[in-house]
Amino acid sequence: MQLKPGLTVAAAALAAVLSGCSTTPPSDPDNLCSIFQEKDSWYVAAHGVHNKYGVPINTVMAIMYQESGFVEDAKPPMRWFLFIPYGRGSSAYGYAQAQDEVWERYVQEEGSMFSDRDDFADALDFIAWYMQKTQQINHIPYGDAYRQYLNYHEGWQGYAQGSYQNKDWLIRTAQAVQARSDKYRAQLIKCDLY
Repeated sequence: MQLKPGLTVAAAALAAVLSGCSTTPPSDPDNLCSIFQEKDSWYVAAHGVHNKYGVPINTVMAIMYQESGFVEDAKPPMRWFLFIPYGRGSSAYGYAQAQDEVWERYVQEEGSMFSDRDDFADALDFIAWYMQKTQQINHIPYGDAYRQYLNYHEGWQGYAQGSYQNKDWLIRTAQAVQARSDKYRAQLIKCDLY
């Protein structure tokens, strides 16, 4: 069957839209320059949140990497009792692993009712917003990826109460976020993007 020219264009456009609905993680997530060369819309979004909130691009990207590995529909693992699934550990979802309650607060304060946790630009904006709140509430500088991440993971009140102090695994994770942020910063300085 032969499609009419107008239908062919419409079918091609529909296929392009549907294929764009699922975004694959970057092929080299350890290299920020490579990420931005591969996904130029991410570069635009990262500069957008930097301009809007003043957060360092390297830190916001390091937090997103830690939370989801740049997987758009990331979720906590399913919990099991014997062989019966009984739900996930939290409502965290998307690139930023934002939980329902905090995401709703973000949407009310900063986002829009059309913001989605599985949209890269929206999720990056959420992380930057959270970092701004962390700076305001717990006085953590934007460039301190270690303590910014502890706040991100434990919540502002949890961090203030020191809930992370006996969690060696979390402290190691926050150190890894700091190291990745530092690495991304060094790479970003040398990027030849545009």
